[in-house]
Amino acid sequence: MQKREPNKQGGATGVSVTPAAKRGRPFGSGSNTAAAAAVASAAGELAAPSALLGPSLQVHSAFAEQNTKRIVLALQSGLKNELTWALNALTLLSFKEKDEVRKDATPLAKIPALLDALLQVIDDWRDIALQRVAIKSPRVRTLGTNASVTGFGNEFPQPSEKITPKPRRSGWWFEEDDLFNLDEEGRAEKLQCAVAASNIIRNFSFMPDNEVAMGQNRHCLETMFQCLEDYVTEDEELVTNAIETIMNLGPLLDLRIFSSSKPSHIKMTEKRAVEAAMGMLGSSLKAWHCAGAELLGRLILNPDNEPFLMPFAPQIYKRLVEMLSFTVSDAQAAAVGALYNLAEVNMDCRLKLACERWAVDRLLKVIKTPHPVPEICRKATLILENLVLEPQNKPLLLAYENAFADMLFSDNRYADAFARILYELTSRTSCKVAPARGIWGM
Repeated sequence: MQKREPNKQGGATGVSVTPAAKRGRPFGSGSNTAAAAAVASAAGELAAPSALLGPSLQVHSAFAEQNTKRIVLALQSGLKNELTWALNALTLLSFKEKDEVRKDATPLAKIPALLDALLQVIDDWRDIALQRVAIKSPRVRTLGTNASVTGFGNEFPQPSEKITPKPRRSGWWFEEDDLFNLDEEGRAEKLQCAVAASNIIRNFSFMPDNEVAMGQNRHCLETMFQCLEDYVTEDEELVTNAIETIMNLGPLLDLRIFSSSKPSHIKMTEKRAVEAAMGMLGSSLKAWHCAGAELLGRLILNPDNEPFLMPFAPQIYKRLVEMLSFTVSDAQAAAVGALYNLAEVNMDCRLKLACERWAVDRLLKVIKTPHPVPEICRKATLILENLVLEPQNKPLLLAYENAFADMLFSDNRYADAFARILYELTSRTSCKVAPARGIWGM
């Protein structure tokens, strides 16, 4: 499976169309600068300068090589002005048009300490993302320890042993509410910086030169999966950037990295990572559950990830089959793509998928409708063909023999596939249920 890329802009050859501006990208910075400049000059008389997004900023390709240390130090400084400058520069440097070729571009993720500095910006936000009352550890109750009833709050049984409070370290004031903490405006600015940093990391993941460096960075994967874990309370754009980053790195991901000897920042485990992906799969947001299905489909491509994904197989199948019933074509495409990869894994996956209620019905519906993308219909047909190869599935699939025959004679595009399905279903000697053995193979 290929990475998701923005749709091509424009129509026939020779027609220049200004590409749609990307999130946060200044107006007029597309490939057709002449047309953009003409539109900007025409609109300049009607709109006041304060109403515009700002001047178009062009960054030379050698800027990153000449300012690598300054960018990293600016991110590490934590100063608002320096941090804003570095994030703005990296946003422009990391953005790449679909058809643009930067042969002299520097692989940004390979710049020493740059990726970790960006991740630190996200970590700084996540340290203050939750309210203090939600994460404050309970303090020991010492009042009335010798009395069975104290009269204060909820009563607790008398402790069996004497409790001695631990001494508090000298920096206790940093943990107290309203002492040196950011106000709402400061928290909002921290969130904006974290979202900008996650957007830059997402842009990094689209560049092939960065994939290996990012896929082997444990800090990067831990931070992204932790954002997925907290999708209920975390900022929506931050979660979207995180799941798109992981999805782009999916074929290269090895979940065993969370139990490797590489230094850990969050103590993420393989089970927590899969549970975070499952949380995305069960989300009510279309973009998230589609991305979650695609992510699981890409993770299973690596055989080393199978031991961590297979315990969740029943829940995965149930949710993916449920997504097949959605009227949104994107959800159906993501579900079929994930089921296609899962059906290729082993016999156990094919047996469990065939036993899932409504699985065959909904796969046939995707083909009959048909789905607007022919490749999705082809994959749905191949899933059925893989299921019928298992002898244990034949009694279940014989109930759909008439439906398969209808597809054989009504749709020429997939006639060969359904002919093979019917042949496998009724011609083998192990199939004792079929009375007309071998009729479809004649």
